[in-house]
Amino acid sequence: MSLVGKKAPLFNAPAVINGEEIVENFSLEEFVGKKEVMFFFYPKDFTFVCPTEIHAFQEKLAEFEKRGVQVVGASCDTEETHLAWLMTDRDKGGIAGVTYPLVADSSKTVANNYGVLAGDWNYNDEGQLVFEGAPVAYRGTFFIDKTGVVRHETINDLPLGRNIDEMLRIVDAWQHVEKHGEVCPANWEEGKDAMQATRDGVSSYLASH
Repeated sequence: MSLVGKKAPLFNAPAVINGEEIVENFSLEEFVGKKEVMFFFYPKDFTFVCPTEIHAFQEKLAEFEKRGVQVVGASCDTEETHLAWLMTDRDKGGIAGVTYPLVADSSKTVANNYGVLAGDWNYNDEGQLVFEGAPVAYRGTFFIDKTGVVRHETINDLPLGRNIDEMLRIVDAWQHVEKHGEVCPANWEEGKDAMQATRDGVSSYLASH
């Protein structure tokens, strides 16, 4: 079930912040009323596609910050594994230089609450509790507004890396809506015409295009 239009599930979990410091009780609640949040899940530390996405978010971090958006990543790895990966040089498969928070969801409850866990616990024929599927998170991305409500989500399967520029476009579109009270048509980008959410507004937009 989609979280769009609903309050983002809150949590308290360990995280690594500033690329070097472990905190035990990180929460998105600290940003409510202050910043929008781009919260993304990735499957696993020390893998192949994941670091390309993590570095891509870092490379665009100044663009998110310019828009007042906090980037936060998460996986089902431990905070110690996050820290070890952050301490590993990029040319050795690491993510050294990443400064935004990485949440450690080793209990898998955060991924489960956001609907991105790639498997689930179940009982087999012998009555034993087993995990079916992959005990990692899909590539879920959630844009959360300042009130803590999810305004956009995408969930990619494990092999499919996401487009970070599209995440910035979503931010621009939402902030345009908030500022101008207009709605954004297909393929809208910053600087393009938007639309009034009325029949006359739609008609005038279509007539000019």
